[in-house]
Amino acid sequence: MVSLESARSFALSLDEVVEGPHHDVVSFKVKSKIFMTMNALENRICIRLSPVDQSVFSAFDSSVIFPVPNGWGKYGWTLINLKKVKKEMLKDAVTTAYCHVAPPKLAAKYLEF
Repeated sequence: MVSLESARSFALSLDEVVEGPHHDVVSFKVKSKIFMTMNALENRICIRLSPVDQSVFSAFDSSVIFPVPNGWGKYGWTLINLKKVKKEMLKDAVTTAYCHVAPPKLAAKYLEF
């Protein structure tokens, strides 16, 4: 289990991330692009992944990480159940989402070669 505050702190630790409102949830952006939203009422986050990354993370356990069950899921938006996810898996998924939307110079710091 990962707390909302831990997820928030990790997202904000990534370079140039800003937190702000997005409809009825909190969003996390890099260079004005959302890579994560946080829904406190449902104790989950939603991240933006490529379809390939979404498939890889969802294959782990579809009760922990799974595509948003509507059209947005087809674009890589992926839900993470904070009650079930392990901290390292969350960090890996959030970092992948960050790198998906961040400019290449910012993402390069977090990409493994």
